[in-house]
Amino acid sequence: MTDVKKIALVPGDGIGKEIVPVAWEVVKKATSLKLESKLFDLGADRYLRTGEVLPDEIKEELKSYNAVFLGALGDPRVKPGVLERGILLALRFEFDQFANLRPMKLYRKDLTPLKNLDQLDVMFFRENTEDLYIGAGGVLKKGTPDEVALQELVQTRKGVERIVRYAFDWAKTEGRKKVTLIDKSNVLTFAHDLWQRVFIEVAAEYPELIADHLLVDAAAMKMVLAPETLDVVVTTNMFGDILTDLGAAVCGGLGLAASGNINPEGLSMFEPVHGSAPDIADKNTANPLATVLAGSMMLTHLGDSDGAKKIDDAVYYVLNENEVTPDLGGSLTCTEVGKKLEAYLEGQR
Repeated sequence: MTDVKKIALVPGDGIGKEIVPVAWEVVKKATSLKLESKLFDLGADRYLRTGEVLPDEIKEELKSYNAVFLGALGDPRVKPGVLERGILLALRFEFDQFANLRPMKLYRKDLTPLKNLDQLDVMFFRENTEDLYIGAGGVLKKGTPDEVALQELVQTRKGVERIVRYAFDWAKTEGRKKVTLIDKSNVLTFAHDLWQRVFIEVAAEYPELIADHLLVDAAAMKMVLAPETLDVVVTTNMFGDILTDLGAAVCGGLGLAASGNINPEGLSMFEPVHGSAPDIADKNTANPLATVLAGSMMLTHLGDSDGAKKIDDAVYYVLNENEVTPDLGGSLTCTEVGKKLEAYLEGQR
């Protein structure tokens, strides 16, 4: 009997409701896997209607799924952070999605703001469940001149080692040459000394790979001046969050930035990096390509690398034919871009 992959579709808010259906049709067209999907009502509308963000019964139900395909979260009617922490971060932590994968890939050279950059293919591995994001801290004497705010940076050996090892394993499997650790160990002498020691220990097990190191400020400069010197990057939650948005800008913007939140032995989640863009919601002008590329990452995770490559090739095609939305210099609607991708895939069968 054919193994069925269960996918939870979570369009979320704003343009998420437009891009997820479009991207999902592309994914289905590209893959030979048998997929089963269910639409989950999570986001601002549910929260405003019921007061619920991520009910326990939904978390329990998601345990039987292979992946979550997420659109976007955020709504001007809801205080910032409620949906993002209550759904996105909650899913990352609940299902121990410790590896955040962010490709830094240039699909069309005229989209980069950098001079003389013709091609780029870097993979960032961002630790996804520790650091400042765990929410440990507090406020003393709030609202007074003596107010003190504390936010705790927490790193564990287990957390650091598994993301570092995951990056090295991926680099070896994919035939890459170099893994670069990005930290701030010259200042964060406790937390990032742990990263240094673990990185050196794990790197010794992969003699075929070059183990490199950059401080985060130097890394930010290198990403602008010479991003092609990077190959595979592993870094902390906070630095990964910031640097990968810089990486997206280098490659043409958030409209092409996809992300995978990975638990190799459990539920993983795939999403575009951009927000819900409520100002253009319901206008059918949203760019679906980041979500489509997240779908490609999802197929790779599910074991269909051929389907993933088909999606990647289709994205190359529509970009280089300029069959894209206005933000990328085209004139097509969100739906029309999806149809162009599907037509390309149909022709490749």
